[in-house]
Amino acid sequence: MGAMKASFCIVVFFVQKSVEVMKKSLVVTFVLAFMFLPALPVGAHFGMLIPSDSMIMQGDDRNVHLTLSFSHPFDLQGMPMGRPKSISVSTGEKRIDLHNHLKATQVMNNQAWTIDFPVNRPGVYHFSMEPQPYWEPAENSFIIHYTKTVVAAFGYEEGWDTELGLKTEIIPLSRPFGLYAGNIFQAMVKLDGKPAPHALVEIEYYNQDGRARATTDFMVTQTVKADANGIFAYSPPVSGWWGFAALNIADFKLKHEGMEKDVELGAVIWVLFHDWETK
Repeated sequence: MGAMKASFCIVVFFVQKSVEVMKKSLVVTFVLAFMFLPALPVGAHFGMLIPSDSMIMQGDDRNVHLTLSFSHPFDLQGMPMGRPKSISVSTGEKRIDLHNHLKATQVMNNQAWTIDFPVNRPGVYHFSMEPQPYWEPAENSFIIHYTKTVVAAFGYEEGWDTELGLKTEIIPLSRPFGLYAGNIFQAMVKLDGKPAPHALVEIEYYNQDGRARATTDFMVTQTVKADANGIFAYSPPVSGWWGFAALNIADFKLKHEGMEKDVELGAVIWVLFHDWETK
């Protein structure tokens, strides 16, 4: 009887040890699995072209200060931007090259650029830039965002839907200034001058003061798809600068370390939405 009891105790001891080993193994497995999970998604990439004002009125500062950068605008994570390949302003049939007026600066602790442009006449001013291709290792591809914004001056608004002839471009179907938060912004995505059916459009709020919070990672970047005619619509819930980036894969590749890589083409437009004000 004593021998049987001793054998039973030995069996219990080894069972307990096995359970402890299994528990430790599970803990190690979960830790390793967590360590090697893919990184949580961050905001989308956006070329940024932000003017100091979107509507110049009598009595306002007539000098428009523009900041050019590349970032995740909601998370305020910047990426270095090399000197843009081109930067210009168009009004009516006139186009002015601003490339020689670029000044280096820092935005979100990364290389960025500024330009000061005097607005002296009524008109709708379309600012646009083409950056140098940006290599993104996480996506194993290059990114080129053709970025623009529109500034209206002294009550003039004719031509706000002008096409600039960019490689890829968002053509506003809603006037891209004088908008309230909650207004619907509608636009058409074009690629090589033709509507881009079902283009993916990423939308983000420029969280300048860092006060906005996303309840989940899914709330950082809003996503819609254009319809068969390349048209999309979105209604921003709050005032501020909102970026719209319509994405397509280029019909060409660029080399990185001797290997050809895909190129993401982004048509980006920045639009300012305002609060409703009462007396």
